[in-house]
Amino acid sequence: MIGGVSHDSDAGAPAGLDTAVANVARVYDYMLGGKDNFAADRDLGDQLLRAFPDSAWIARQNRRFLGRAVRYCAQQGLGQFLDLGSGLPTMDNVHEVARRVIPSAAVVYVDNDRVALTHANALLATSDGVAAVFGDLREPGKILADAAATGAIDLGRPLVLLLVAVLHFLTDDHDPHGIVSVLTGALPPGSHLILSHATHQTRPAESARARAMYRGASSPLATRSHDEIAAFFAGLDLVPPGLVATTLWRPDGPVPASATADIYAGLGRKP
Repeated sequence: MIGGVSHDSDAGAPAGLDTAVANVARVYDYMLGGKDNFAADRDLGDQLLRAFPDSAWIARQNRRFLGRAVRYCAQQGLGQFLDLGSGLPTMDNVHEVARRVIPSAAVVYVDNDRVALTHANALLATSDGVAAVFGDLREPGKILADAAATGAIDLGRPLVLLLVAVLHFLTDDHDPHGIVSVLTGALPPGSHLILSHATHQTRPAESARARAMYRGASSPLATRSHDEIAAFFAGLDLVPPGLVATTLWRPDGPVPASATADIYAGLGRKP
């Protein structure tokens, strides 16, 4: 039990879904206090919480960064958002945050988890300008084509691409920098990239233990250094304060000096 939500069984799992393997999207949902997860997801989540008691706090700080970055982009007049690896719907989803600034903001959510996509279609894609599609980040060209086919967003106009806490589930063998280059290369000038990524630089030993825990999950955990994460913004202008811990990216209030988020976050603009 986390966040006051209890789970009794996996009886509600969709037919054909392997609930015996922890899924990274559903582990994140569990960390945020969600209810759309299964026993294997909760087992891994509990292991992480026992080993790293601040894991749920880190997840919440990442989510709060997402909200601040989306709000910033909407305040710059950007009303189109493409959220890759969107995960399960939770509080303050991208379209909800953006529409507080631009009521007509359009969002396409993309994920490769069937549970996440089912819930996204049911809870998010219920109004004009909001869509949810299946997509594998390893196929960036197909993602862009499928997102455009929804009619919710226009790839010919500036938009916001979100890669929030998703690239650290791609190993170097998948060429994540090449994937991001394809995605950002297809965006028109004035587009923005919102990105966050787990790092081993702040706590190397703890990060190594976390990577070991994810070996049996749906995706491995591939943490990266500050320089490696900064390279995802190649060709973009970083918006101040640059690539920093999630807690330090334009915080809404005071940040404890001892806060260690273990996730770097940044926002880049395509000139």
